Amino acid sequence: MIDTTINSNNTIMSEIIDLSQEIFTGMPVYKSLPQVKMSIHNTHEEWEGIKNPTTVTPSVYKLEMGEHTGTHVDALNHMDKAYKEKSIDTMPLSMFYTEGICLDLSYKGLKELIELDEIKKACLNDELDIKKGDTILLYTDHYRKNFGSDDWGNGPGITAEVARWFGEKEIAAFGVETMSPGVPKVSNKEVHRICGELGFTHYENMINLNLLVGRGRFRFIGLPLKIRGGTGSPVRAVAVFEN
Repeated sequence: MIDTTINSNNTIMSEIIDLSQEIFTGMPVYKSLPQVKMSIHNTHEEWEGIKNPTTVTPSVYKLEMGEHTGTHVDALNHMDKAYKEKSIDTMPLSMFYTEGICLDLSYKGLKELIELDEIKKACLNDELDIKKGDTILLYTDHYRKNFGSDDWGNGPGITAEVARWFGEKEIAAFGVETMSPGVPKVSNKEVHRICGELGFTHYENMINLNLLVGRGRFRFIGLPLKIRGGTGSPVRAVAVFEN
């Protein structure tokens, strides 16, 4: 989804690109995390006192899901028990409202590691610098190629070396299209630990990153829900290009 703001002269002032998956019953979730269930809790017909209605129009849905559902951000207390006090509601909002860049790594295959020299080369290719406080989005095209397939859980992921380099750059976060930032059973656990150690985070299950590559800097917004003690939260992530 792309939204645009147009002024009185029919000039596009801003472009907002949706980076978040839909949330729906039975959607893919990571390994043993809670399955998503949506059910009708109230209907308009019920509110209007209609007996035996021929139609049912939802007025309220009941949602059952984990914090790490769909496009979401991890809290630091998710990374390791050493950071148990750093829940999602304690993290500064400035971490989720940043400048952003998107790097093209769409040539990476299933379960391949994204190496540091590839990150640096992607920056050079698009003449991009990583700045303190940035959010770095990694486009692998995994969502369009594999969402809902048997290979959805087998995406590429960054190495621990890349995670540490990001942390040393003092970024706010990075984001991936896959269900995990590293490759499971290879680098994923260490990537999480490094994020906690160096105080930055990551987004998972992003979409539409193909619409960002080659376009330079943008405003990134990925605000979490204010879940008391939460280990993460679904987000409605967007990229905003101002003209």
